[in-house]
Amino acid sequence: MHAIGSSPVGKAIEMISNLQSKVVKEGEQDQKLYEEYAEWCEDRAANLGNEIKTGQAEVTTLKATIESESSTIASLTAKIEDLTGGIAVDEADAQAAMQIRAAEAKSFKTAEAELVETTSMLERAIGIIEREMSKGGASMLQLQSAKNIAQALGIMVKAAVLDSADATRLTALLQNSHQSEITDSAEEDAYMGAPKGSVYESQSGNILETLKGLLDDAETQLDDARKKETANQHNFEMLKQSIEDEIKFGNKDLDEAKKGVAASGGAKSAAEGDLSVTSKDLASGLDTKGTLHRDCMTRAEDFEAATKSRNEELKALAAAKRALVEATGGAAGISYGLGQLSFIQTVATASLTSSTDLANFEAVRIVRDLARKVKSAALAQLVQRMTLAMQAGDNGSADPFAKIKGLISNMIEKLEGEADADATEKSYCDKELAETRGKNADKTAEIAKQTTRIDRMSSKSSVLKEEVADLQHALAKLAAAQADMNKMRAKERAAFLSNKADMEQGLEGVKLALKILNEYYASEDKAHDAAVGSGESIIGLLEVVESDFTKDRAEIVSTEQAAAAAYDRETKDNEIERTTKEKDVEYKSKEAAYLGKESAELSSDRETVQAELDAVLEYLKRLEGRCIAQAETYAERKRRFETELAGLKEALQILESETALVQRRSLRHSRKAPIRRHIHAQ
Repeated sequence: MHAIGSSPVGKAIEMISNLQSKVVKEGEQDQKLYEEYAEWCEDRAANLGNEIKTGQAEVTTLKATIESESSTIASLTAKIEDLTGGIAVDEADAQAAMQIRAAEAKSFKTAEAELVETTSMLERAIGIIEREMSKGGASMLQLQSAKNIAQALGIMVKAAVLDSADATRLTALLQNSHQSEITDSAEEDAYMGAPKGSVYESQSGNILETLKGLLDDAETQLDDARKKETANQHNFEMLKQSIEDEIKFGNKDLDEAKKGVAASGGAKSAAEGDLSVTSKDLASGLDTKGTLHRDCMTRAEDFEAATKSRNEELKALAAAKRALVEATGGAAGISYGLGQLSFIQTVATASLTSSTDLANFEAVRIVRDLARKVKSAALAQLVQRMTLAMQAGDNGSADPFAKIKGLISNMIEKLEGEADADATEKSYCDKELAETRGKNADKTAEIAKQTTRIDRMSSKSSVLKEEVADLQHALAKLAAAQADMNKMRAKERAAFLSNKADMEQGLEGVKLALKILNEYYASEDKAHDAAVGSGESIIGLLEVVESDFTKDRAEIVSTEQAAAAAYDRETKDNEIERTTKEKDVEYKSKEAAYLGKESAELSSDRETVQAELDAVLEYLKRLEGRCIAQAETYAERKRRFETELAGLKEALQILESETALVQRRSLRHSRKAPIRRHIHAQ
């Protein structure tokens, strides 16, 4: 054994040891690179997983948005079709109403013209007859002897009292009155321009009364026709306004529906574009994740194969080294001579006098170099204990290396226990850190999403509240305007009633005066010469006054009707506007309240998530302090453990190999002892 250290065999053993160190160093470097790559794979896979999860959530949201907008578009399209059809019907109704109104107006004008002409003709005829009767001439005597009105009219024409054209028309009028049987309604009579025939029955002897009756009927029919025309015109205006309102609000709803379709279409298109981009990104992320998994698995397999091959190489080198140490001692001594100094003899003290001492020293040296390399206080203490054990020595025992082997074995067990505990801690830290960081990312993303929704709801709620305030202000102004209009209308109505009463009272007074004067001057029983000429002048003037009063009364009534119609129309418009705005206030207030409630609930949810996030961050901080904030990383500790274990096992292998050798030599020594004693005895 002494010759091994300085012989070629010793050099070979040294070279094997150097190669073992080199292989171990390469393995450590490869292990470090692989751990960094594995950590990168883990981080990259986690990031891709989060991106894919986010992309899938976005795809779901965008699909829901597209479906919602499509439903809205379909609903609004159906509404547009209904509104378009309704507006077309309203326009057709308006056109038909205008045509009917035009026909009514035309019929009224024709009837009015005929009645006005008839009234004028009757007034002229009555005036002429009354004037002739007041003269009392021969024509009046003939007139009184007439058997019927037709004959009386003929007498008046002959006497040049009445125009032949008027007489012809009066005759035709009277004949129509006697011969026609009226079966239609009073409304149709008003437009025919002829009084009822029953008025003239048994009155052939009194043409004046007959003509006055015809005049009264004609005036009554004219007044009825005008009232009916006014009513028809008012009804038409109301119907027209109603249809126009329906068309107006229908067009407004139609415009809003079209805007809604455009807005929903834009939102749908934007969502479809976003969906296309997000889907492509998601597919790319899935492909990238798959490629990453394959690459990482390939690298892991390559690393496992390299590690296995390196371990096999180390086993082969260890076996070769063990074979050299165990089997070449005797041959080296024979080949290279006992006089040569071994490596141990050049570095050891004089106490190294046997192979046992050499093996112990080699084990101590290996452990000492290892303690210096890894800078381990525990190994340094082990070196001291091994040195003390070696100095104490017990070469007479069955196993002279027992104490030192025991110290090394105990240290190996201790290091293996620490390595197992460290690996368990590393597994725990990796798992907890990954889960806690994932929770941190999820909670942070959830809070960001909730914050965005809360801000959007708060903004929309503020806009709705401003719109409600504007609508309420407009309603207040509308109510004030309606109140002013009501007061004005009340004043107009009161003035109308007062003026109408005055006009009717005045008209009755004028008619009474005319009646009195006409009766007086028409009477022949006078005790003095009456001022007939002056009376006629007064009567003519009163007739003008009566006509003016009648016209003014009609104008007052017409003005009142127009004012009432305008007031009703404006009131209806205001009512429609008020109802619309009140509905807007109601709906917008409800929506603002709903948004406020949802915002409050989301804020509460966000506070809950924030509390959870705070707890996660606190736990993550403690976890990082435990797992990350350390002077030595797990990889470094693992490499140190492996180096220490490899060195200790190498020292243990040397001692075990030397123990076997010592036992074999002891056996040979016991067999040769008698021979040596015999030679010595000789």
